[in-house]
Amino acid sequence: MGEGTGKSRTIVTIYGQQYTIVGQESPDHVKEVAGLVNDKMKEIKGKNPYLDTGKLAVLAALNIGDELVKLKEKHNNQEKDGE
Repeated sequence: MGEGTGKSRTIVTIYGQQYTIVGQESPDHVKEVAGLVNDKMKEIKGKNPYLDTGKLAVLAALNIGDELVKLKEKHNNQEKDGE
């Protein structure tokens, strides 16, 4: 996920499923990201109760990806305005 010195294993639960995440980020960071995904899946499920888990996961990824792209665009625009 990012920079660090060594790999760590972190167990998280996302939408009722347990995952072991191996990476260089701190366990707190991994848990925060997993919580974001879990919350987004629950939010979407609340609006679309008949979605299966696979479709729910894809929609959550699309929503989070959309938020990321918008934040990157905003950041890039702010950098341009500061030049």
